[in-house]
Amino acid sequence: MTSGRGRQPRAITIAGSDSGGGAGIQADLKVFQALGVFGTAAVTAITAQNTRGVTGAWPVPPEVIAAQIEAVLSDIGVDAAKTGMLHSPPVVEAVAEALARHPVPHLVVDPVIVAKDGSALLDEQGVESLKSKLLPMAAVVTPNTIEAAALAGMPIESVESAREAARRIRDLGPAAVLVKGGHLPDSPVDVFFDGKECVELRSERRPGPPVHGTGCVLSAAIAAYLARGLSITEAVTRSHSFVGEAIRSAFMVGRGHPVCGLPAHAAPERS
Repeated sequence: MTSGRGRQPRAITIAGSDSGGGAGIQADLKVFQALGVFGTAAVTAITAQNTRGVTGAWPVPPEVIAAQIEAVLSDIGVDAAKTGMLHSPPVVEAVAEALARHPVPHLVVDPVIVAKDGSALLDEQGVESLKSKLLPMAAVVTPNTIEAAALAGMPIESVESAREAARRIRDLGPAAVLVKGGHLPDSPVDVFFDGKECVELRSERRPGPPVHGTGCVLSAAIAAYLARGLSITEAVTRSHSFVGEAIRSAFMVGRGHPVCGLPAHAAPERS
């Protein structure tokens, strides 16, 4: 299926590599493919990891990351982009500068700030760079409650506080904010705010261990749907359903956490 300009929609993921294939650029590219979008990538870090955890990580220099983005955008171009792991302030700034030189129609920022084990992946200066350099360029930013607390400067312990955090984060410049509620007590509730209204997207909590890569799958799906021409609200609501199905169909591929099973969705028509 092609876009209205006679070609397949295109999206780039600017994120870390997961050697286990369950998250990072590997998961993003699988989602792009599943949703009928041609995927490209700029690798920000190389990790040695599997379903049980990360055993090593090696950052890619900012100039190399910028060169990858430049190579893709100057030739292939994109209809949407997403960012994942940006491991230092210079990387955040290099990505922002590259995207400013080649503006993309839709940018999805997945602010990877804290690892699942609680260790920081981006220091305080990096968070400030993210807030000042990248968030104002974003169509959607998709923090979990821990990341949203860091961006909004407030604790998040309920849906009500997630709604307030979403409003504060939107004041930083993105067109819309989706605060993922997987860390909230009881049933998970995602809070979406586009500057006009707050919408609560509810899910059922899956029993068993957490599924690896859900945040990557969600933000990649949003980017893919935006690349196909859907509105931000449509892209977010469809992606919420998409990742819900991916979690319900999760499966064991190694000895650690299950990974997302990607639904075989038909790509939506452009309006």
